[in-house]
Amino acid sequence: MALTLLEAAKLNSGDTYKQGVIEMFASMSDVLMALPFEGIQGNAMKYNREETLPGIGFRGVNEGFSESTGVLNPMVESLFIAGGDLDVDRFIVQTQGEGQRVIHEQMKLKQLADTWTTKFIKGDSATDPREFDGLQVRLGGNQLIAAGATANGTALSLTKLDELIDAVDAPTHLIMSKAMKRRLSAAARNASVAGYVTYSVDELGRRVMRYNDIPILVAYSNNGGTEILPFNEACTSGTATGTSIYCVGFGEGKLTGIQNGGIDVRDLGELEAKPVYRTRVEWYAGIAMYHGRAAARLWSIADAAIVA
Repeated sequence: MALTLLEAAKLNSGDTYKQGVIEMFASMSDVLMALPFEGIQGNAMKYNREETLPGIGFRGVNEGFSESTGVLNPMVESLFIAGGDLDVDRFIVQTQGEGQRVIHEQMKLKQLADTWTTKFIKGDSATDPREFDGLQVRLGGNQLIAAGATANGTALSLTKLDELIDAVDAPTHLIMSKAMKRRLSAAARNASVAGYVTYSVDELGRRVMRYNDIPILVAYSNNGGTEILPFNEACTSGTATGTSIYCVGFGEGKLTGIQNGGIDVRDLGELEAKPVYRTRVEWYAGIAMYHGRAAARLWSIADAAIVA
């Protein structure tokens, strides 16, 4: 059964430290809060993805049916090792307290959440074989929808946004940048554009914007670094001035994360080579898109006001 990281934390109630690590890690990314993870054995998941359904027809009396068989494509999703080491000088711990190590561990987890969320969207194993392919690389064909053909990008229209949602089987979330979320909020206040925008509250008590009752997840950087979906993507004209919005269907049989063992934070103690305490953070994880219509991307969106 696939569980979100927050749901998984509830199952670790006997291990207070691990539960706290998982909850803190998940809360650092909208995507990680919503994405369910499936625990797997070994280092890869093999499955068949439904590609084409068999044909159905009618026959007359004393006639036979035409044979037709559906198409299943065998797929393999591997786990990838994310994490890192962090050192805190023994002098800092002795003079400022053990809490300094906890602070640095929190910073490491925050960076891990940032990096993993970025790869969830932008990962490309052709560029770096150590990382998994994200949604941008995976989506093509009918799951890749252009906002328009205008040079330097096309203003987002609510009609195109609805088309994006319709391209996904059982959509659960929209993923966009903070800038696009602000644009959508402004459109909702514009009587000539409007749009069905509502608000709800998530598990942490935070306000969540919804479009057509679909929650909006924001892809952002926690540390003020490079944004995940800025207006620097290639547009239909080739210029790098656009952004994208993703629609996803999270859940079993759709789009999930996969992991073996969950997030591991290990205290390696004081190093022999130098007077520092080392902590190692590791996570064996990846993503699996079980359904061909579990996600779609709307691209070539200009930094402009939304239209109807």
